[in-house]
Amino acid sequence: MRITSVRVLITGRVQGVWFRGWTEQQATRLNLSGWVKNRADGSVEALFSGQPENVDQMLDLCWQGPPMAVVSNVMITPSTPPERAVFQVLRHK
Repeated sequence: MRITSVRVLITGRVQGVWFRGWTEQQATRLNLSGWVKNRADGSVEALFSGQPENVDQMLDLCWQGPPMAVVSNVMITPSTPPERAVFQVLRHK
């Protein structure tokens, strides 16, 4: 089974709109592992890892976000798979 892993930086109105919880729901539904967290600069950062078609679907969903979000950009970079085979919400530092 082929696995794709990407790191994503999502900008716009993406904090205070339940973006992390929504992302966790969508990623879990797509059987992805990784994490999502708020960043101090107001963006949301995530790591998605799983079957390529599921990662692609998650990336498409990130452009929409939850109903109150206004996404202005989704920047994608290749990454290594996460250490844990689950999807989790991380606290930002």
